[in-house]
Amino acid sequence: MKKLMSLLMLIMLSVSVYAQKVLVSDPAHSRIQFSVIHLTISDITGNFETANLTINADEKNFLNSKLTFEVDVNSINTHIEARDNHLRSADFFDVANHPKMTFTSTSITKGSQKNYYNVNGNLTMHGVTKPVTVTLVYRGSVVNQMNKKDTHGYQVMATIKRSDFNVGPGFPEAVISDQVRIKGDFELTQK
Repeated sequence: MKKLMSLLMLIMLSVSVYAQKVLVSDPAHSRIQFSVIHLTISDITGNFETANLTINADEKNFLNSKLTFEVDVNSINTHIEARDNHLRSADFFDVANHPKMTFTSTSITKGSQKNYYNVNGNLTMHGVTKPVTVTLVYRGSVVNQMNKKDTHGYQVMATIKRSDFNVGPGFPEAVISDQVRIKGDFELTQK
């Protein structure tokens, strides 16, 4: 009986390991962009140049997968050095005390379109953790001709409120919109 139970446990473990695929982002082809409205009339955009996405993909049922991403907030780039330094300061992100932004999924459901998913999770930014929902779009897979690896494209989109995370509290919405639109583009390969 013990041998049978051991064999069953081994089979279950093998199936579970086989069904999981860990996908990690390629730093050269991955970043998160953001957009806010300045003075209520124009969009100001920027990037976080260093962002990593990891998907522990359940190959049998993607809805059982786990998604995490991490952003180096110091890598912010709006193409205006003085503005970037101000955004790094205690007035906004306070990167000296809060250098990372992270997201960890808690559930994934199908979206309204093919290859769209609603991902619920916890976003930590500026020392505050809040539940948020992001849209995940599977853009497809190809074999990268340069490295011969299967490469998977994913896009993450969300709109959050900076006030929820106490970012830039001294700047009213008439100067910088409270809503921040986020779009992350990632190329991932198996770890």
